[in-house]
Amino acid sequence: MSHTTLITPRQLAARLEDRDLAVIDCRFDLGRPEWGREAYASARIPHALYAHLDHDLSGKVAASTGRHPLPPVAEMAERLGRWGIDAQVQVVAYDQSSGAYAARLWWLLRWLGHTRVAVLDGGFAAWQEERLPLDTTPLEARARHERPARRFDPRPDVDMVVSTTALEELIASRRFAAADVVLVDARSADRFAGRSETIDPVAGHIPGARNHPSTNNVDAAGRFLARGTLRERFANTLEGVPPDATICMCGSGVTACHNLLAMEVAGLQGARLYAGSWSEWIRDPKHPVAVCNE
Repeated sequence: MSHTTLITPRQLAARLEDRDLAVIDCRFDLGRPEWGREAYASARIPHALYAHLDHDLSGKVAASTGRHPLPPVAEMAERLGRWGIDAQVQVVAYDQSSGAYAARLWWLLRWLGHTRVAVLDGGFAAWQEERLPLDTTPLEARARHERPARRFDPRPDVDMVVSTTALEELIASRRFAAADVVLVDARSADRFAGRSETIDPVAGHIPGARNHPSTNNVDAAGRFLARGTLRERFANTLEGVPPDATICMCGSGVTACHNLLAMEVAGLQGARLYAGSWSEWIRDPKHPVAVCNE
């Protein structure tokens, strides 16, 4: 059976010895970029490999990009092949709990044409809570047991991505104002409103955007809400705009993928990613910025 959105800890545990399974640890902390790698070195799900958000799941930052630009297709395909992933492999991505970083790998794989990818619901915390096995072998001793390389053939879907130029054109055409297209921002309400900004140099949001914090998709334990609940919450945000007329964004194109995953879980397919997101938008001082008044 192929998992294409979420997988539970017990479902993953039952498949750990499957040769056509790749488990990728995506734990990360924006404030401590090496924390995830250190946590992985200490303890991990058996057979998991580590993917660093900055180095493995993003391209190089340039003067015109956001903080986490998409990786070049050929480079990402080579990396996936090195991790032992091809078209037959079920990929499971996990992070510390909510899937905020694991969803980035989920989306990247789907963008490249690989649908056999799921996020571990509740992440590493849920795995520990269920007292499932851990691998604490020192990484130096474990290196020789990594997965053999395979060939990953990418089939990128350009329609899944919205560029800054395309977004400028949508705003100029007043399609946001007419509500034929909706831009959904996954950042926290305070950051969206412009009341608090600790990551990017400019506070606020893109005019016409609507706020749907990615934290609204999970419960207090970091597990995704039920399909019906997610569907209802997105209906309140979209207000009748169809999912395939929805563009998701965030600070740098990472937690926006969490909203895209939650929409998929809710049965709302077809939304696109503004990959550059807020951190790319504000690179150009001529771009308009909105804030919410108290």
